[in-house]
Amino acid sequence: METTGCVVVGGGPAGMMLGLLLARAGVQVTVLEKHADFFRDFRGDTVHASTVRLIDELGLGEEFRRLPQSRLTNVAFPVPGGRPVVMGNFESLPPPYNYVALMPQWDFLNFLADAASAEPSFTLRMSSTATALVRNGGRVTGVRYRAADGTESELRADLVVATDGRHSTLRRAAGLAPKEYRVPFDTWWFRLPRYPSEQGAVAGIVPAFGRGEALLGLNRTDYYQMGYLAPKGIDARIRAEGIERFRQRIAALRPDLADRVDAISSLADLHWLDVRLDRLRHWHINGLLCIGDAAHAMSPAGGVGINLAIQDAVAAADGLAPALLRGTVSRSDLARVERRRRMPTVVVQTVQRVMHRVLFEPIMTGKRAGAPGVLLFLARHIPAAGRVVPRFVAFGPRPEHAPAFARRAPQRS
Repeated sequence: METTGCVVVGGGPAGMMLGLLLARAGVQVTVLEKHADFFRDFRGDTVHASTVRLIDELGLGEEFRRLPQSRLTNVAFPVPGGRPVVMGNFESLPPPYNYVALMPQWDFLNFLADAASAEPSFTLRMSSTATALVRNGGRVTGVRYRAADGTESELRADLVVATDGRHSTLRRAAGLAPKEYRVPFDTWWFRLPRYPSEQGAVAGIVPAFGRGEALLGLNRTDYYQMGYLAPKGIDARIRAEGIERFRQRIAALRPDLADRVDAISSLADLHWLDVRLDRLRHWHINGLLCIGDAAHAMSPAGGVGINLAIQDAVAAADGLAPALLRGTVSRSDLARVERRRRMPTVVVQTVQRVMHRVLFEPIMTGKRAGAPGVLLFLARHIPAAGRVVPRFVAFGPRPEHAPAFARRAPQRS
């Protein structure tokens, strides 16, 4: 029977960061990732300032900055007949943490995996799908998982951490049910080509709004990652209307991209995201802790989900590493981590719910085709808004710092 100190189920940002931090503490940690690699498109691309700072504290900043990336410096709202109004200018923050990095998530996850693999107590098992919890009496003592060849194995651990996303298998196996909040939209992700003449750093994001729909774009090396937002529950209607109608929608929202909408070759190019906003009432049971989307699925509004999940991982590593090294993780240890991270989660989700009500619901119901006047008023007339918004997005409430045991001096190349 296999054993480890901590088994982390899910190789997303929270899982890989937790694995790296615990391994640097000397904890025997195994991360199980169900896919064969990290190369899955249309996942969140934002690495926020608090995470960049954390990477510097880990001594990995130079290597991170060598990864292909662009810098988001502001978020603006379009105004009919006028210049876009900047709502959040990250350059107003103290350097060097005055931007949000945009990079493919697979590059970021491979970066974390490489750093963690340098630690002798770290193990990453790809193509390994957790299927069930192992229990002994009233305590979770490990997981059952299925390897790529179909064989089932059991991995015992002092602690199981679920970082397996908003559809968490372990959360369901533990009988933990989240409280769900209403979300007015879903998102359809797709690509559009980016011409050589358009290369360069990202200056900002300017979303496009219509009646009952919105569109945003993120720059990658040779293409745009586009997100089309429309009322929740209409995926079947969009697909019934056909690809030509969808192209027309995109061209109407972004006339400057109308010359390339034929690159959306079929409806198979649209990747539908069923947007959810929920939160567990309790994040743990004896022997199991849920963090990241497994504890609180986030809306794409504000793009802060990855940031919040990574902050969860830092707090979990800092709070649980001593207990894991002793081999005795108690429920009170898990409860302390939950208490520390619940407040930031509630704050962020409350802001997202307000954004849904004030910004997205009027657009999705066709009552408004542009940014709400209250946001434009704040941006134009309330100077504090220009300072609060970028800091909230870049760092979030209660940003975490790298634990002392995980810090390393920068490696000079």
